[in-house]
Amino acid sequence: MFLVTGATGNVGAEVVRALTAADHRVRALVRSGRPAGLPPRVEAVAGDLNRPESLAEALAGVRGVFLLPGYEDMEGVLAEVRGAGVERVVLLSGSSAASGDTSNAVSAYMIRSEDAVRESGVPFTILRPFGFMSNALRWRDQLSAGDVVREPFADVAVAMVDPADIGAVAATALLADGHVGRTYVVSGPEALRPADRVRVLGSALGRDLRLEALSDDEARTQMSAQMPIEYVDAFFDFYVEGSLDESQIQPTVREVLGREPRTFEQWVAAHADAFR
Repeated sequence: MFLVTGATGNVGAEVVRALTAADHRVRALVRSGRPAGLPPRVEAVAGDLNRPESLAEALAGVRGVFLLPGYEDMEGVLAEVRGAGVERVVLLSGSSAASGDTSNAVSAYMIRSEDAVRESGVPFTILRPFGFMSNALRWRDQLSAGDVVREPFADVAVAMVDPADIGAVAATALLADGHVGRTYVVSGPEALRPADRVRVLGSALGRDLRLEALSDDEARTQMSAQMPIEYVDAFFDFYVEGSLDESQIQPTVREVLGREPRTFEQWVAAHADAFR
């Protein structure tokens, strides 16, 4: 039995898919009820990562855990995981954790989560992906209104990765030997700017899409309406100040899965209907 946190999210759903495809039993941690989109074969058990004491039922009989970062008491969560006799944890972190910069709000919670996992005494693997290809789905509302995509940080190329590749790497780390104690940076096969991704998407949809770059001032105003200011500052640190090198290509998918990472064209081909 494997416990997956965030089981209906971008990456968690792919971990569920990979584990069930390999015919393993999967349990999803949920706040309450049964979320839409959870596969029928997957058991849903209530628990709250912000209340480690609530996790006992979800952890009962579990061999491995796919864990999201950033909760209030990660040490307490890992203590519950250890106490339940879990054999292996895979933590989803982020590439910015490599900076060690705890003054950056996003990097800080990744770093704290990684530290908690390393100090827990539970065998672990840490995944540090770059941006998700599925972030393009946030353009759907704009595309329903016309052919212009307005996007910040237009000059920054990101080695975005298909969440399905992250999920497959996570499942392999849970199931196979040789990954304990490893920290994997997971990237796509190429670094693309927003205009490159818009071009690929337009080609797949048969539409003449165009990118309109947001100025930094426009981006800050828009983002400040959507997230706490400390996270806005963190993303400006990544993409404007340049503390995070988003162009680095890593061989992790090839080395762990024995195949090349999926391209953005392949991701779009698989998800084009979501934009129509």
